[in-house]
Amino acid sequence: MASTSSQTITNFGTRNPSRHERARSSDKPKEEIWIPMLEGVSSGKRLPEKNLLVLGGTPETQRDFLESLSTDPTSNRRPPDRGRKPPIANQFALGYTYQDVLDADHDDTLARLSLFLLANPSPSFTPLVKPYLNPRTLPNMLIVILLDWSHPWLWIRQLCEWIRVLRALILSLDDESKMVLQENIDRWQDNKGKGLGGADGTGSSATDNIKVPLGPGEGDEHLGIPLCVVCQNADKIETLEKERGWKEEEFDFILQYLRTILLKHGGSLVYTMPSAPGSLQTLVHSTLGIKSLLRQKQLKNNVIERDRVLVPPNWDSWAKIRILREGFDVEGVSKQWSIDIDNIPQNTLAAANGQPQTNAEPSAGEPQEEEASTVTVYEETIRNPEQDYPLSALHSKQANGIEISSRDAQDFLTEQASLLERLQREDEQEKKNAQDKRKANATYMTISEDTSGVVEEHIGPVQFNMGGIQVNADEMVKRLQDREANRTADFDAPSSPPPVATDPKLDNEKLASFFAGLINKGTGSPRAG
Repeated sequence: MASTSSQTITNFGTRNPSRHERARSSDKPKEEIWIPMLEGVSSGKRLPEKNLLVLGGTPETQRDFLESLSTDPTSNRRPPDRGRKPPIANQFALGYTYQDVLDADHDDTLARLSLFLLANPSPSFTPLVKPYLNPRTLPNMLIVILLDWSHPWLWIRQLCEWIRVLRALILSLDDESKMVLQENIDRWQDNKGKGLGGADGTGSSATDNIKVPLGPGEGDEHLGIPLCVVCQNADKIETLEKERGWKEEEFDFILQYLRTILLKHGGSLVYTMPSAPGSLQTLVHSTLGIKSLLRQKQLKNNVIERDRVLVPPNWDSWAKIRILREGFDVEGVSKQWSIDIDNIPQNTLAAANGQPQTNAEPSAGEPQEEEASTVTVYEETIRNPEQDYPLSALHSKQANGIEISSRDAQDFLTEQASLLERLQREDEQEKKNAQDKRKANATYMTISEDTSGVVEEHIGPVQFNMGGIQVNADEMVKRLQDREANRTADFDAPSSPPPVATDPKLDNEKLASFFAGLINKGTGSPRAG
């Protein structure tokens, strides 16, 4: 009996469900637990995507911009790479890279920046940008135009070329993309009046429903995409002042010109340098709506320090531009700029629409001669020093890329040998001329002596009266010369011969006759004398 009960318990514990029970259990829907959990985690980890279209500059200056963009403005330090630094491909045509925006503690990732880099405004490259301007990317896009303080005289021409390219691309977009651009413009107008708070998305609720009307020349040429102009290498401002002799008038003129143009597009302006990126990161993140929960960074406008300028969006106006320096024609520049950017080259329009280009007009990257335009007015004031000084052409590189080409050694020596032979012939000719001159002088002296003898024969000897004695001047001069010659000969002779003995009687007779003559001359009559 006991064995039968234990077998019953065993069979109950291990019995299989019947067919009816299996059918009834399969009618109930199964509750999936893991799939909703995984989907929730994946959606939570999905990063907000932001797009940055960087135009202008060179591959080197674009890399400097990326370094400045990833540098924390409070500590001037880049965040740790964590061993996965993204590569930068910007050597040819349209480049690309990305950056992860980290929070203040560098633990949480706030967003991912996709950066598209284009250095040349040629119409051949504009079709590469068009696929990235679509309804999905346009609400989260910022356009950055890079300018360099190494050549500020080219800024307005470069700006004009890039704005024309962008307008051609916008005109070629489909209707859905244009609707998104209009929504961006409406959102920008709604932020007007909120100041810096509206720029970084931290506007107060008291001013949310207030819509401030646009001022003159403000946002009337808005592209539908936020625009920011970055002037790199602001440390070269001091170099322009010392080496080029620039003054505050030139720097203020450049700043007023840029602010007037950017005001029409609703853009912002910032000066940067490699050692001090300034508020570049804060400006870009606030424009794209990237906010940190740990630390709110506020933008502070600065138009006083000439190397740390910051003009946020929705802040500037004509009145503020005039305050910087009087005499600037802000109305004329604003009006003429609208005319200049409407003259889009046909090649640019054709390339944006995917049509073949023609050679009737120069490309957008080539300089064009414009009359009475904002470009010519600007370049007449901010002149290119390389055109003002023709000596700069001496430093131009050769076709092979070498600045100074060296000569062949044998050619150099051959030229030097011919030069030495020519100099030797000149020396020989000078020596011969000197000899001929000496011969001519000797002949002249001989002729002069012969001529003096002939003259003496005609006029006779020169005589004069000295103390009543008639003296022959020529004979006296000859005696003096003979006497001097005898003295010189006696001095130069090594040994003098002994004197010749003379008779004392002869000497006495000569002396007696000499004194007798003197006595007779003094006492005699003139007739006797």
